[in-house]
Amino acid sequence: QVQLVESGGGLVQPGGSLRLSCASSRSLFVINSINWYRQAPGKEREVVASFTRGERTIYADSVQGRFAMSRDYAENMVSLQMNSLKPEDTAVYYCNARTDFGNYWGQGTQVTVSS
Repeated sequence: QVQLVESGGGLVQPGGSLRLSCASSRSLFVINSINWYRQAPGKEREVVASFTRGERTIYADSVQGRFAMSRDYAENMVSLQMNSLKPEDTAVYYCNARTDFGNYWGQGTQVTVSS
């Protein structure tokens, strides 16, 4: 079982930045893949950034160059730095972790980009 708790969402103006955090109840070393998804109103959930152990981080085309995911193995924390935010980045952002035993989700954190 892995519990994930996101934080850091909020309201930001276009062009601004936010940093999301995802705290894991388990060591990141036992997680095979850790990912950030988002879901905008009326749209399907989509992957934003994906890291699989032993591979490089992959970003959605829509966020490439603006978002960066990082991992803190000492704190069991994953972060998503979001820069140059656009109104179309508005969504609920979810942290996701996949292990040998299951697929786990956080509760989500709202990000609203608006002037």
